[in-house]
Amino acid sequence: MVIRPAGTLFVLSIFASLGAQPARPVPAVPVEPISAILDAFRTHQLVAIGDPHGNEQAQAFRLSLVREPRLALAINDIVVEFGNARYQDLMDRFMRGEAVSEDALRDIWQNTTVPGAGWDRPIYEEFFRAVRAVNASLPQGRQLRVLLGDPPIDWEGVRNTDDLMKWMRDRDTFPAALIQREVLAKQRRALIIYGDGHFLRIDIATLVSLLERDTPNKVFTVWTNTDTDLTALQSDVATWRAPTLAITRGTTLGATALTSFIPIPGDAARSARVEDQYDAVLYLGSPSSMTTAALSPTRCVDTAYMEMRTRRMRLLPPPPGAPDPVEQLRRYCARISK
Repeated sequence: MVIRPAGTLFVLSIFASLGAQPARPVPAVPVEPISAILDAFRTHQLVAIGDPHGNEQAQAFRLSLVREPRLALAINDIVVEFGNARYQDLMDRFMRGEAVSEDALRDIWQNTTVPGAGWDRPIYEEFFRAVRAVNASLPQGRQLRVLLGDPPIDWEGVRNTDDLMKWMRDRDTFPAALIQREVLAKQRRALIIYGDGHFLRIDIATLVSLLERDTPNKVFTVWTNTDTDLTALQSDVATWRAPTLAITRGTTLGATALTSFIPIPGDAARSARVEDQYDAVLYLGSPSSMTTAALSPTRCVDTAYMEMRTRRMRLLPPPPGAPDPVEQLRRYCARISK
């Protein structure tokens, strides 16, 4: 890989410090994020980057990362949350450049265990197509494989909430086993794109906790921050250029209580620090500058689609006092269809 020597040495020196805890936290230092992530693959088989679902700034960064020519030299696979593993053969054919109909491709993200419409935002299809375009320029032996991490649910057999929960309970165990089998056992390297909550080490049942429990390989985890004002913890964050990445270990940001960002109950959560859960933070800009991708209006006027989404969402009733997600979807569609 061709990386600027000064940047590489600086970033590698930060990675080397992950095992050493300074006596007092120091300010986090912003570095160029793509080179930093590529450098992480020098010492880790797995690098996990958080997906704040639907966020357009996170999507822009993901696209710039997969289009970076050095990435295909550093990794073999990309593991994603937003695809049903039932369609892995279809995804493999699509990534090889074979002809796949739009309707067949849509099943990949439309039929996951998630009942709602989150993955139906166009940015997730855009991501798959971006990887396919990158593969078209690569020799066959270096093409990236996209592994679908969502359990292979068959919605034809889901009749009630219990049927759905049987699959949803595997949303961390299934991808952990998949990565063990398809990545680690084959001595490959993978970029993991999942919601940040799947990386929490404080919970023994998350994707990262399961991987680190069953293998000596440590996952390098990147928290993608979109809703916390980091300037309240470190004032010079306001001068950081977005996107940028900062290592958390031994820093002011890393020493901050996890519950300052994530409302997790329990004594263990109250004593947990950010640096114990996430190895780095990806800064995409101030929370006020964040934007969310919209669902295509064509989905909203598609009667069959809306009936399908409504039926599936009804299988997971909201907690007492929480908004009705079906009604929220209808209001949202009414607004964007005007």
